[in-house]
Amino acid sequence: MNLKSTQYSVIDGIATILLSRPKRRNAWTGRMHTEYRWCLSQADNDPLVRVIVVTGDPDGKAFCAGADLSGLEKISEKGEYDAGIDADIATPGYGFDANFDATFAYHFGIAKPIIAAMNGAAAGVGLVLAAFCDLRFAVQGAKFTAAHGRFNFPAEYGLSWILPKQIGVTNANDILLSSRVFTSNEAMDMGFLNKLSSPEALLNEVYAYAREMAKTASPGSLRETKRQLYRDWHRSVSESVQDSERLLKEMARHPDYTEGVAAWMEKRVACWKGD
Repeated sequence: MNLKSTQYSVIDGIATILLSRPKRRNAWTGRMHTEYRWCLSQADNDPLVRVIVVTGDPDGKAFCAGADLSGLEKISEKGEYDAGIDADIATPGYGFDANFDATFAYHFGIAKPIIAAMNGAAAGVGLVLAAFCDLRFAVQGAKFTAAHGRFNFPAEYGLSWILPKQIGVTNANDILLSSRVFTSNEAMDMGFLNKLSSPEALLNEVYAYAREMAKTASPGSLRETKRQLYRDWHRSVSESVQDSERLLKEMARHPDYTEGVAAWMEKRVACWKGD
């Protein structure tokens, strides 16, 4: 695909998806969504990729400032909502669990951890994108907002489902009903973020975390643990326990189990084979 709104790279097993419309503060469009899903598919299908990082072009001085205002104007003129994507858009993460076969929920079906490196403001769909990532690092003092209230929109793309799970009903009601601007420091206190960083340190800290994760945990463990975490949101504890028992039997037969035990006993870094 000819990437115009994003950039994609892989270094040392870490795939980076850069939202890159700096003149528009990395604002979201149908084109960006199409490219983003294509990039996710590349990363998910690449056996060399262990972790995925999503961040904004630093020249845009934002992570993602929400939907492009020109697109919102077109919706107003047409009198109907249009996401601006085609039917043949890539479907990364689809097919693992029907509960996740939907826009942005597809993140839960991706087999690899996804880290949002929030290098600046996140509004509307930018906040949605971060919420559906597995981990969130952000710079101090960044401004966030759900934004939908000012446009007569509902809470977008499942924010009303995921935010209460992440930050509790009281905080989610505050953010979603008011559509107010809140800071990354507030978000950290609410439990939305994993870590706050300075602008200079953000990506170094994210990549260091990603490298340590890839070194410590096997690809199979990362994949199955992520799937357990999200599947458990809609199943009983007995189903969770039974599934974990099934996985224990299956994964103990994998060469990476033998390698993990050997590396532990020999006090060395494991050499994971993956699937």
